[in-house]
Amino acid sequence: MQQNHSASVLVSPHFVVKTLGLCDYQTTWQAMKDFTQHRNEQTCDEIWLLQHPPVFTQGIAGKPEHLLHDHGIAVIKTDRGGQITYHGPGQIIAYLLLDIRRLKLGVRELVRRMENAVIGVLEDYHVKAASRAEAPGVYVGKAKIASLGLKIRKNFCYHGIALNVNMDLTPFSYINPCGYQGLQVTQTKDLGIPDGVEILSAKLANRLQEQLLKKIIN
Repeated sequence: MQQNHSASVLVSPHFVVKTLGLCDYQTTWQAMKDFTQHRNEQTCDEIWLLQHPPVFTQGIAGKPEHLLHDHGIAVIKTDRGGQITYHGPGQIIAYLLLDIRRLKLGVRELVRRMENAVIGVLEDYHVKAASRAEAPGVYVGKAKIASLGLKIRKNFCYHGIALNVNMDLTPFSYINPCGYQGLQVTQTKDLGIPDGVEILSAKLANRLQEQLLKKIIN
């Protein structure tokens, strides 16, 4: 197992990476929509790294029956793809505000690159993870450790991927995570990974940049 160590975010001319801390979901969602509405082909792509206070978000395909009990946690119907999931402190959110045409990426390929970024981070700690064609996200064994959802608007995307690090996983039991009854959920802390949100956020940002730039560099 790799020991605790510092990590800094790569400086790239292609991306602006912002570390935003704990952010309200509604406010952040509106900021993503505003950014996307006002950007153009010259706008630099951005990666926002943050955490949310406890909240359930339900994607455009989300079915209300997958919320078993909210226990007082807000439920927000959002415009990303996918079903219902939970966000809370101790979970890294990486929102990707990208020009996918400029990056020469289709949606399926973008999803694969996002999943591979998380898989690469976990490989650094000798944790074997994988994606599933039938259920987007990243899994360690049968347990899901990262979920994703995107919104595409005129070749621009927003929303992104969430990696469970060191959080209270109990609220996942209040839902059918991502629409799957009984789906197990795990996090990096429970896999013996010693590093926390700050270091793993930097590692994830670096892996995302590497994955997103593959076609441009190659």
